[in-house]
Amino acid sequence: MTQERTMTTYTHPDVLGRGVTEGWADPITDPALIDWAPRQAAAAIPFRVVDGRPVNPCAPTGIRYGRGELGHWGEQLCADAVVTATDETGRRRLLLIERGDGHGWALPGGKVDPGEDVLHAAVRELAEETGLTLPAAFWQVLPARYVPDPRGSDEAWMVTVPARCHVDVVRHADLPAVIGADDAARAEWVRADSYPVLVAELAEVYGGRVFAAHQAMLAELLAEVAA
Repeated sequence: MTQERTMTTYTHPDVLGRGVTEGWADPITDPALIDWAPRQAAAAIPFRVVDGRPVNPCAPTGIRYGRGELGHWGEQLCADAVVTATDETGRRRLLLIERGDGHGWALPGGKVDPGEDVLHAAVRELAEETGLTLPAAFWQVLPARYVPDPRGSDEAWMVTVPARCHVDVVRHADLPAVIGADDAARAEWVRADSYPVLVAELAEVYGGRVFAAHQAMLAELLAEVAA
């Protein structure tokens, strides 16, 4: 994790308040009352349940009990859109959104709805947060991976399935238009020839930083594309 935790038990009040009201949080406050077998069977990354409580496969996070700022007990499956473009000078751009919650710049993405295909979720979230729609045939779905979301705990965590798509453009001016919407404050094509270039560009041009949960993933994915 990117920040030191000192609490052993914590669930943000929003989880039990508007989280339940708005439908993004489990209404069950005691995880021992959950039938864990179906959730374990459907999990993208296997996890244990001890004494009726889920155990983060990458624990410890610093918060042993509770859901932190996340609403879902155990694994929450997400899908993220990794959309790159190369302009006429050979410079690579990565489509990022500035999160509306103040956690920094991230890949467009979000939770996979029950029964939803992960690629469909990535394409849907991309359209909802940036206004950009790309045909499903253009995408490559990558393996699921744990993401160290700073809002999580040892009992509530995020797993994402990245879906990658590359767009060739003749000129920088021809980059597809994007606009921040839904959970995104804004959307931008950020220069990303490498991860260090991306970090510097966000700091110098946008006064921002990479969302903690996406730092390792973006460093690896950008290194793979550059190789």
